[in-house]
Amino acid sequence: MINSTSAKYATLFVGCVVFHIIGTWSVPLIDRDEPRFAEASREMIERGDYIVPRFNNQFRLDKPPLAYWAQIASYKIFGENDFAARFPSAVAAALVAMSILAWGSRLRNATASQARIGGSRVGWWAAIIFTLCLQTFLHAKAAVADMWLVLFMTLAHWAGWELLQEEKTSNAQGPTPNPPSQGYGVAGAQRLTPNWFWWLTFYVALAFGFLAKGPIAWTPLLTVAAMKFAERDLELARRFKFVRGILLMLAIVALWGVPALIQTHGDFLRIGIGRHVIGRSFSAMESHGSNSLGIYLLLLPFYFVTVLVSFFPWSIKLPSLTKQVWRERDGVDVYLLCGAGIIFVIFTLIKTKLPHYTLPAFPLLALLVARYVSSERFLKNAAIAAGCIYLALTLVVAPFAANFFPAKQLYLKARDSLKPEMEFGAVDFQEPSLVWYFRSRAKGWMTALNSKNAAEFMQKNGPRFVILPTEMAEDTFPNPSATWKTFSTAGFNVAKGKRVALTLLLKTD
Repeated sequence: MINSTSAKYATLFVGCVVFHIIGTWSVPLIDRDEPRFAEASREMIERGDYIVPRFNNQFRLDKPPLAYWAQIASYKIFGENDFAARFPSAVAAALVAMSILAWGSRLRNATASQARIGGSRVGWWAAIIFTLCLQTFLHAKAAVADMWLVLFMTLAHWAGWELLQEEKTSNAQGPTPNPPSQGYGVAGAQRLTPNWFWWLTFYVALAFGFLAKGPIAWTPLLTVAAMKFAERDLELARRFKFVRGILLMLAIVALWGVPALIQTHGDFLRIGIGRHVIGRSFSAMESHGSNSLGIYLLLLPFYFVTVLVSFFPWSIKLPSLTKQVWRERDGVDVYLLCGAGIIFVIFTLIKTKLPHYTLPAFPLLALLVARYVSSERFLKNAAIAAGCIYLALTLVVAPFAANFFPAKQLYLKARDSLKPEMEFGAVDFQEPSLVWYFRSRAKGWMTALNSKNAAEFMQKNGPRFVILPTEMAEDTFPNPSATWKTFSTAGFNVAKGKRVALTLLLKTD
């Protein structure tokens, strides 16, 4: 048993990072989000512009820059490769686990039969539950922004919970939990000034959450508002000092946002917020959802169904826990349920749907499960089984699956022939993975081509190459030059869900 607090957290952090990074070098970056993030970070370094991200020499205004900054730091340490692009997500997931452990350790189990069990058990199991759920396993290994969003939303929810506690006078010995009916207050305690550490943590976390993935990071404000309504707490506004807190949050965001808006002439607001936040709310983007009213209504239970898979294996307990939590709930449960419920409701109403959108609710669900599940046998068996399955997937299945990623395989075949000054184009298969892999050697930009202008592109002066479906190669280039080199491969286009065979024709001069 680990007694030292610092050793406890160090063990959890290192263990989580090692668990999450295993196998991240085996599978190529998966189209389309991972290569976009990885390449945009590389182009930030190339340009020396750390304000506005670009992908393939075009503005990439989908997301704020925090994930790119984290990848840039990783590139400085590990170089520009798949592992380095994914490493920051593993770190963020480990930090989430540490936050859950610290928060959970300040709680106690909910049921009377477990009243003598300290909060350390809740914290440890909540951290393990979050770490070993399926959606965390996937996104802690992905070169995307989601884990950073989860981290800062978790910190904001934790700080919000702390601010909801009433402070005690110097005569008090320490916090004493109230009965559920008394909410968060301490009987007989005198209300003092807010805890400035938690106040700063709350608003700084909201700001950095926005820098990770936009306004969705501000949902902890809705959780606090819901608790004000539930608890009838008239003093809540004074403790949270909303006006100055929101001004602080906006000031932090503005340190990046104002220069970004100036550089893009306002496009970061119009596209980043207008299209990718508001647009996703009212229409399905990239075929993730449906614009049909009937299908939209049919998909309303989407996240309440997919959580059974995303939160596996712990979702096994969710149905049986629902009634128990509702029946025995205390103030902590109400807060956790409000936070998780608001996230689920928001994404239920939004038309664009992907299973991982509700991932920020999983730390709250992990704390709920840890507070109520008393069966150590189930927890240990589920943790061991999940850990073994995930390790098998990363150590055995992942290296085998890597052979079916055509962009990486084609790059490996052609890389010795690539030159830094090369331009390149692609026909039909124009996935971001081509840009990420081939620009590691050829520093030109990928040009989107069709079968009609591909031949014209290859006739231009200078070394260049074109990538196109193998079945189109002979018709598009019936008489290729004898000095050209040809490389071919086959695999699976993950973005479009179909098999593909690719040919690369390369002109050396």
